Amino acid sequence: MALFPGPFDPLLRLQEALDAFRTSNWLDAGPSAAGSYPPCNVFHTGDNYVVITEVPGVKKANLGVQVKGRTVRLSGTKSVEYAEKASVHRRERLAGQFDRAITLPFEIDPQGVKAECRDGILALFLPRAEADKPRSITVT
Repeated sequence: MALFPGPFDPLLRLQEALDAFRTSNWLDAGPSAAGSYPPCNVFHTGDNYVVITEVPGVKKANLGVQVKGRTVRLSGTKSVEYAEKASVHRRERLAGQFDRAITLPFEIDPQGVKAECRDGILALFLPRAEADKPRSITVT
């Protein structure tokens, strides 16, 4: 047993970690990989929020948007098609089902939600529910 670590011990531990990462199935996870797909930007304008989501290759018929309380749920299926009898040389465009939930800091008015999808960009316009808006109270 050595009293001092060898000069290459940190490199050996790094190599072991890289090997473990490389042999894991992180590449096979596909678009549903732990909520990272589809990528989203969320911002607010006044009392309303806007969610901009990238969904290239996803048909509008394969998109699902659900709103409940403070949560917006995006789901769908992305397909990548190849020519008949094609032999795939490289596969970087992933396909499969995705399901992602985004929680906002206020209740959403489900009746006022609008969704538009053009050129692979999904835009959700989410108004704040009237019951959740702050109210001014007159002191008498």
